[in-house]
This record gives sequence, structure tokens and C-alpha cells, in this order.
Amino acid sequence: MKHLFRILPECFGIFLVLLPIVAMAKDKWVSVQSKNFFLVGNAGEPDIRRVAIKLEQFRDVFSRLFTKLKLNSSVPTTVIVFKSDASYRPFKPLYQGKPTSVAGYFQAGEDVNYITLTSELRETAPYAAIFHEYVHFLTNDNTRHSPLWFGEGLAEFYSTFEVSDGNKKVWLGKAIANHVLLLREKQFLPLPVLFSVDHGSPHYNEKEKQGVFYAESWALVHYLLLGDNGKRRPQFIRYLGLVDSGMPVEEAFRRAFQADFATIEKELRNYIGRDSYPAQFINFDQKLEFDTETQATLLTPAEAQFYLGDLLLHTQRFAEAETYLKQALDFDPNLAPAQASLGSLCIIQQRWEEAKQFLQRATADSRNYLAHFHYAQLLSRERASEDRPASPLPQETARIMRMELRKAIELAPGFLESYRLLAYVNLVTGEELDESVVLLKRARAILPGREEIDFDLGQIYLRKEDFAGARQMLGPIARSSAQLHLKSQAQIMLDRIASIQEQQALWEAARKDMSREAGKADEATAPTEVASKPTLRRDPGSSEKVPDVPTLHYRSGGEKAGGLLTRIECLNKGFLFVIKSGNRVLKFYSEDPERLLLFNEKQGSLGTITMDCGPLTPPSPVIVTFRRPPQTKYDGDLLTITFGNGK
Repeated sequence: MKHLFRILPECFGIFLVLLPIVAMAKDKWVSVQSKNFFLVGNAGEPDIRRVAIKLEQFRDVFSRLFTKLKLNSSVPTTVIVFKSDASYRPFKPLYQGKPTSVAGYFQAGEDVNYITLTSELRETAPYAAIFHEYVHFLTNDNTRHSPLWFGEGLAEFYSTFEVSDGNKKVWLGKAIANHVLLLREKQFLPLPVLFSVDHGSPHYNEKEKQGVFYAESWALVHYLLLGDNGKRRPQFIRYLGLVDSGMPVEEAFRRAFQADFATIEKELRNYIGRDSYPAQFINFDQKLEFDTETQATLLTPAEAQFYLGDLLLHTQRFAEAETYLKQALDFDPNLAPAQASLGSLCIIQQRWEEAKQFLQRATADSRNYLAHFHYAQLLSRERASEDRPASPLPQETARIMRMELRKAIELAPGFLESYRLLAYVNLVTGEELDESVVLLKRARAILPGREEIDFDLGQIYLRKEDFAGARQMLGPIARSSAQLHLKSQAQIMLDRIASIQEQQALWEAARKDMSREAGKADEATAPTEVASKPTLRRDPGSSEKVPDVPTLHYRSGGEKAGGLLTRIECLNKGFLFVIKSGNRVLKFYSEDPERLLLFNEKQGSLGTITMDCGPLTPPSPVIVTFRRPPQTKYDGDLLTITFGNGK
């Protein structure tokens, strides 16, 4: 009996997972395709249509007020409408292992977004949270470098969207009670502090501080759009355009508002102090209806299980997701979306062979663009792990990835990630870089707000040594991006460009010195010979042995200098490298050759090179890195030497 009691809890757990699957399979599932949303659900078709109309109304009003935005979508949005809170509960977000009490939520994803809610609204309306997150989705795809306060403030402003009077009147900007109360009680953030908040700031992340940030961001957007009869609204729109162009925040603020932070901050404080927030309403001559643009279809049991499993996958409930997705394939073994979703799950779990099997079957259905994308993604990720960078792509692997990604782009031209992954393949192989520029520019035109595209394009320009193009893409990200990882990586790449150009200038100066020394301004000098078994020798006859220099990685840091290495002097202890740089003669000291790193111009390690103490004939163009210790009688201690080829 002991064994029986140990097994029963496990069987009961499996039963609890399968119970909603069995119940869902008995439900009638319907899909509704509206102009901009795809909806599925076990709610009644009229209820699903009402949700579609509500979402389309919101999107339409948002587009009318922000006419310059191209509200393109990088990924599709699927809406799941549950018939009751009971059927919704197994798919709600979990907190400490239990479903939360939300009435609806927006789940962003790399390949698909999910909106979930129940038609059984009861007392809690789900739309505020959904509208908030949907605004983020629209603005992130369509505005570059937008500050964090603007994104959160605008999302909160639009979260109060309501339609009344037979779908003819829209209300925006109703006061949010929690924000109003908080602004009465909590300390006000100075505008320079508010404008500097990013995703790593305490005001965004710490619970005690983030409430004030959200409330004040909402109040500022509310004031700039509706306060004082909207007098600041045109300037606000201009400010966002200047920031979107990459202009630094403070300069854009001064130009747009013709005022400093202190002036606008005083106006905002007065606005909050009046404790009166006017709402905006818009009347339309005709109803905001979209019934004529919707099409309803009955879903198969396999399709219903797929959507539920894919939702669980995107909320990172992997074990439950796999159960639903495999159930979908039990109903229909050839359902390509379920195969692609299972392949994606296996990629996340690094189950490479299983992922390959699912995705190869899915790509047989050439209409499924995600299958082609995930298969290319698999070929990329299976060559890497968290602690090891991706190894170089074999030529055949790169060829297959390009073929799959071009097919994905053909099937879904608006799907951003296919462009990015294809550009990555070309970047790491160093091939077809011009194709990458064309692809990323096309993606940039479709989705003008995605900083990731600008970053990728900057990398391609850097690989092509188009430094001006790279700076144009990376500069605004490094200055203004609220995405900290992109901001720091862009700055690293800009620093790299500066280092490369500095080194190029040093080489140019060194080669001019060489031409002058040789008296042949237009002729190249032969490269310094590198020995096959390099050693560094002291003067002839010295019995002291100097160990070979090991091959080491490039050591960064220190100052740089360029010129002609004209001679090496052997001292009683150490070596002195004499470099002619323009009209100056520089002397750099190295105590121990084992610590001296030698490279060719392409940063390949030379180990050591054969050089006797005394003059070099001919002199060799070099760039050195060095540091200046205190109380040295030389120009510095040598760290590295990079030898040019004189051309």
C-alpha cells in the first residue's frame, strides 16, 4: 500500500492538467478575423465580435489622434476570449504558483502577441490593462528613442478609453483615482529626474518609488495634451518628433517648448494643484462599427488546443504548454502551427534533435512563416550555449538559414525577426552585407520605431567599414535609448569605431614617417620579417636566456602612439624600444618580454619576432600601447606592439 500512496499524488497531478483539456475539447471554439486582430474563443460568437469591435475602435481612435504614426505591427496579435472566469482561470498568469485575479492581460511575444480576457466581465473590466500594454506595442514599433516617461504616461492616458452614446462618442483622459491620490500625498519628482528615468532606474523598478513615476508621467502627458485648453499640445507633438529623430532630450525640450524644465515643471505643479483633470471626448457622425469587416470560422479541436498551448508557451509554462500542443497533434498530426510551436519550445529547452524533427515537419507546409523562421533560429542556436559564443557558421548551415529566412520574409514581409536573423547570418559570415543593408532598410521603413533594427544596421555598416553610416545609426541609441542593453552596446561600438579611426590615423602617420625616411613618398616598404620560431635576443654573445613570449589575447587600455620602430636597446635589466613619431623620438621600456604582446596589423598574435638589439633596417611602422607610471625616465612602459606591413 505504501507504493500505491506514493504513486497516487503523481497521477492526480496529471489528472488536474488533463481535466481542462478534456473540458476545452468539448467546447465549441470559434475564430473571428477582424481588420487588425485575430480572435479565438469558446465564448459565443456575438461576444467575440463585441471584443473585436472594442479593440478596433481603440486602434482607430489612437490612429486618428496620432496621424503621423504608421501603426504597422511587427507580429500578429491573437485574442483569446474565454466564456467564463472558470474556463479562463487555468490560463491566467501565475503568482506564487496560483492564478492571479486579473480579468485580462496583454502578453507580448517575439513571434505573436496574446490578449486574453473573459466575456464574463462581472465587476472588473479587463480593458484598462490591455489598452495600456497595447499602446506600448504600437508606440514601440513606431517611435524611435521615445523617453520612458512618455511611453508610460501615454499608456496610462489611453487606458481609460471608453465608448458611449451608441458607439458615437469616445472618452479619453479620465482621471485615474490612484494617480490623483498619490500625487496629493507623495513627493513630486523634478522634471530632470523624471526625464532621466530608464529601465534600470530605482524610480522605475522599486515598488516604493515607481508609483510616483507612473502617476507623474500620466499627469504630465495629461497636461501637455489637455491642460490649459491644449495650449502645449502642438509643442508636445513637436518635442516627440525631435526626440524621435535622435536629438538629445534636453535640446529637443528647449526647442519644442521654447522654455526650460523649471517653467514646465511650475506649470505642471499648478495643474496638479488645481486637482481638476478635464477629459476629452470625440463625437463621430457615424458609429465606430467593424462588424462588416469580420469573418467567423469554426475551429477544429486540434486548432483550439494549439492556441491554448501556444499561449502557455508564451507565458513560460512549458510543461503545460507541451501537454496541450501534443494533444493538438494527437487530434491532427499534420497541424503545422502546433509543430512549429513545439519546435520553438524544444529550442528554448535546448532539445535540439526534437526541435529539428518538429520543425522539419512544419516547414513542409510552406505557408507557415514561423516554421521557417524557427527552423533557421534552431540552426543558429544549437551552435551556441549560454556560456559559449556561437561558433562560425558552416557554409551549408548558412545557406539553409538564408533559404528558410527568405521564405519566411516572402510569407510575412512585416515580421521583423526574419530580417534581423538573416542580417545576423550575413554579419557573422561576412557575406552578402549589401543584401543586409537593403533588408534592414526595408524593415526600418515598415517599423520605424524599432531601435533593434537601427542597431543591427549599425553593426552591418561597421562590418563594411562605413563608419559614418554606423555612427548615424548608433549615435541616437547611445544617447537616448531607454533599453539599457542596447544603449551600452551602441556606446561600446561607437568607442570601437573611435579606436579604429584613431589607429588608422596612427598608421597613416607612421607610414608617412617611413616614406620620408626612405625618401620614397609613393613607394611601399617591405614588411618586417617574422621568424617561424620567434625569439627576442640580446646583444650577440649574451649568455642570459630570455624566454619566448606566449600567445595571448589583445590587452586593452593604456595610451597609444604610432611611428617607426627604429632600434631596440638592451639594458642591464629589460629592453628599450625607440620609436620615431613625427618630429619626436619616444622611448618605451619593457622589463620582461614575457609580458610584451606582439601583433600584426589585423590583430593576429605574432608571439615574438626575431630582432637583435640595435637598429632595425628598415624601420618598421608600429602602433604601441603603453602606460605612464609615476617617476619614470622614459615615455612609458610598453604593453603591446602592433606591426604594420608598410603599405
